Amino acid sequence: MTDSKYPYTEAQRQSDDWNPVWDKMAQMDPEYLEGFLHFRSVPQNHGPLEQKYKELIFIAINAATTHLWAPGVRRHIQNALRAGATREEIMEVIQLTTIMGIHAMTMSTPILEEELVKFEEEASL
Repeated sequence: MTDSKYPYTEAQRQSDDWNPVWDKMAQMDPEYLEGFLHFRSVPQNHGPLEQKYKELIFIAINAATTHLWAPGVRRHIQNALRAGATREEIMEVIQLTTIMGIHAMTMSTPILEEELVKFEEEASL
């Protein structure tokens, strides 16, 4: 049964794109969840980008080191293929997304080096 007060939440529950975390959000603050799901549906349902490109962007978002949502990566790869994306296009999106991860290395390695020098200097005192 659809609750007309929360149409975006109910539509999302019926899709293959339901995050189990949203069950808890629906209990704690159903109005927030409804607003969030409505907000995130706007670019998906409107706009000039072809569906293939939207799906490629969703792959990048779900594969990003800040998100790492494997069910989303899988679903959007399937959607991208159905929308006409090639294996090579999807692979390039994944490769481009991995660039985000290297920043953790390029930012933290110099800090590690600085801290090791500091630690060794303090140890020698």
